[in-house]
Amino acid sequence: MTKTKYLIIGNSTAAVNAVEAIREKDRLGSLCLVSDEPCHTYSRPLISYYLGNKVEEEQLFYRPSSFYYLNKVQAFLGDKVVSLDCANKQVVLDDRTGIQYEKLLLATGGAPFVPEMPGQNLSGVFTFTTLDDAQQVKKFIASHQVKKAVVVGGGLIGLKVTEALLALDIQVTIVELADRILSATFDRTASRIIERALKGIGCACLTNSTVKEIREGEPGRVGSVVLKDGTQVDCQLVIVAIGVRPRVDLAREAGISVNRGILVDEHLKTSVDDIYAAGDAVEAYDLIAQAARPIAILPTAARQGKIAGYNMAGAPKAYEGGIPMNSVELAGVPTISVGLTDPSTLADGERRNGMEVIQDYREKDSVYKKIVLEDNRIVGIILVNKIDRAGIYTGLIKDKIDIASFREYLLKDDFGLLSLPREYRKHMVTGQGIEI
Repeated sequence: MTKTKYLIIGNSTAAVNAVEAIREKDRLGSLCLVSDEPCHTYSRPLISYYLGNKVEEEQLFYRPSSFYYLNKVQAFLGDKVVSLDCANKQVVLDDRTGIQYEKLLLATGGAPFVPEMPGQNLSGVFTFTTLDDAQQVKKFIASHQVKKAVVVGGGLIGLKVTEALLALDIQVTIVELADRILSATFDRTASRIIERALKGIGCACLTNSTVKEIREGEPGRVGSVVLKDGTQVDCQLVIVAIGVRPRVDLAREAGISVNRGILVDEHLKTSVDDIYAAGDAVEAYDLIAQAARPIAILPTAARQGKIAGYNMAGAPKAYEGGIPMNSVELAGVPTISVGLTDPSTLADGERRNGMEVIQDYREKDSVYKKIVLEDNRIVGIILVNKIDRAGIYTGLIKDKIDIASFREYLLKDDFGLLSLPREYRKHMVTGQGIEI
């Protein structure tokens, strides 16, 4: 039985930040890390660029190869935790290795959701959330004559893998159940701009549809998909990118409180003493939604991992909450969304009715700026093709600044620091010789 002061399950953003936070406060305490992926920590947002041959594999690794050694981490890579015994503070790995801990962090991330459908076990069907997925897809494309692909799901993951496949001169059809692509991130106008851009580079988008069946072509391999209306789409490759769910099985089976994600308090401690959780597996406070929910984005995972690490090392720190945000370029169109982008999705009717939307849409130029206001404060933005002021808007959201005195400038192209109240500019910009 291996004994350790700190044990981290996971090896992505939250886990890495937790390691660094622990080592800020405790240089010597023993620290073990377990990951079912066999590789060094890497950037998941870059795997689509790797698939599309825009970055080399070694560019995915954002920490040096000496990271574990320098931080005195005993890393169990390629090992899976199969059971967690909270009462005795120990876990068992799939090779029957036991590890006893004093403090535990669950940074188990998310797992792709794959609905049951005939043919899903054929060769040529993949998910796309890990480096191993990207490597497998890359290998399959290189060894087969892939000319056509179907991507099931029109969210961010689906669109990024679509972009990579298009870069490889593969014809792509996106099949999306909702009435538009990016329905969880954008409103109809922003979705329409991206859909138009995708069609402009040769991608077909089939909305209000889903794959009913994957059919065999050559023996054992994908040959086509059949949609719910009976339409058959020929393809040699299917990527299932419907969505990701928090990986909570280990926590649930151990008796830790779980809803959609692992439940935590303001110090990211779970319902069990000495067990913390952070990252995509967690359901933590959303400052805009004013409720706990999973926010599966990299900045939130980094922040939570850091705070959980501090708390594990005995340096109390509270997590103030997060804001959903996405910054991504799709089909050559830069986009950013932050906070609540579509008030009509709010279940609270009274709050929904109290919101106001101001926007600037220039259809010819595919420029779109949308700002959602509540009580003279910005609670959400969408920026398409004009994203250079995103940092200022995001700061106004986080700081809950009353925009009444400069509201008329919010949508102007020259909106900037000089449009803001002098006192707030002092807050944002400091430094010798800087005139505000």
